[in-house]
Amino acid sequence: MKLAVRPLTKARFADVESIFTSKGCSAARGCWCMYYRASGAPPPLRRGESRADANRKALARLADADPPAGLIGYCGKQPVGWMSMGPRQAFARLARSPVMKAVDDMPVWSVICFVVRGDCRGQGVARQLLDGAIAFARRRGVKVLEAYPVDRAGRARDDALWFGTKSMYDDAGFTEVARRRPDRPVVRRVLGG
Repeated sequence: MKLAVRPLTKARFADVESIFTSKGCSAARGCWCMYYRASGAPPPLRRGESRADANRKALARLADADPPAGLIGYCGKQPVGWMSMGPRQAFARLARSPVMKAVDDMPVWSVICFVVRGDCRGQGVARQLLDGAIAFARRRGVKVLEAYPVDRAGRARDDALWFGTKSMYDDAGFTEVARRRPDRPVVRRVLGG
């Protein structure tokens, strides 16, 4: 499967919705990649609104943001995968995370999570999204990409791999810079001087 990777825009938000609402993406449907963007108690819900609805609306408000809230992978015209990424400061919860807190004061962009349609998993979608993120970040002048993958022995459940696997990052030229929990390293790839 060969992908074209494009940034989120308002015109492409329906494509993200089609990924998140596809079979096998129920965990993503609750979060809409908003969990790490806020810290503390979430805002109160409107009457009749679910947290998932509020999160979807919050991500929709980020469509057309600059920098974009993430990237979409397309196989032909079909959206098959999503990756949340951006400047570290866009993800407030990282600062409080014992696993993902800042390693140093270097300005980095963070790769947070991947959502791949259930029927497209195991076909290299996440890896192509990561390659697209590297190219996109390089074009934007980003010096360092950072991520927080899963590093477990044996096969993990697909729905537990939204951070990606360490081996995928190793293959993409990332280097481990910290490990605060045995199964959760912090990895970086330097893109420019």
